[in-house]
Amino acid sequence: MLGTLVNVAAVLAGGGIGLLLKKGLPKKLSETLMKALGLCTLYIGISGCLAGENTLVLILSMVLGTLIGEGLDLDDKINRFGKFLESKFQKSKNGETKKVSLAEGFVTASLLFCVGAMAIVGSLQSGLLGQHETLFAKSMLDFTAAIIFASWLGAGVLLSSGFVLVYQGSITLLAQFLKPFLTDPVIAEMNCAGNVIIIGLALNMLGITKLKVMNFVPAILLPILLCPLLS
Repeated sequence: MLGTLVNVAAVLAGGGIGLLLKKGLPKKLSETLMKALGLCTLYIGISGCLAGENTLVLILSMVLGTLIGEGLDLDDKINRFGKFLESKFQKSKNGETKKVSLAEGFVTASLLFCVGAMAIVGSLQSGLLGQHETLFAKSMLDFTAAIIFASWLGAGVLLSSGFVLVYQGSITLLAQFLKPFLTDPVIAEMNCAGNVIIIGLALNMLGITKLKVMNFVPAILLPILLCPLLS
């Protein structure tokens, strides 16, 4: 779990620095930076989804995963959780109540930090081999991203550290059990589906769409079942 714990610490540290910077950023500059981050996120998603080799697995994963996500209404539950936390973190300014935005930051940062090959492969290496180098490298990237995202999206970015702990920690602890199923093709298709979701997230950040991205997340796990059936 060392690699995951370092990753969690990096997100918390970066998010804390970002919150300090948030106070000094003009609104216009913050909005421009957010658009720039949206473009970078779009690039990450497009370049990452090219890892997939079986289009049918991707299509079925997205369709079935979305049906599961919509049925469970994951996006609504996550946002309601964020809004519940917002009600606990209200700030008062000049006699007026100002809510600290958490839901958007939590969802956006959780997806960016947890969806991708480094999170999966790094957690497997950590659990199976005791090698944490991949997660250490990911921690540096997440530290930088957390600074930028927290400066715009607020304290919700810090809460995403809990999602990182649960997601990567679960893979690490279950590595011995999952190893027979996570072949290279399966990891590639999981990475592909995850990065397609990242593209949707980027479109939201750019203000082009308002997709309920969390409802797509179950698609990431479905290649574990679909790849053996369609190979």
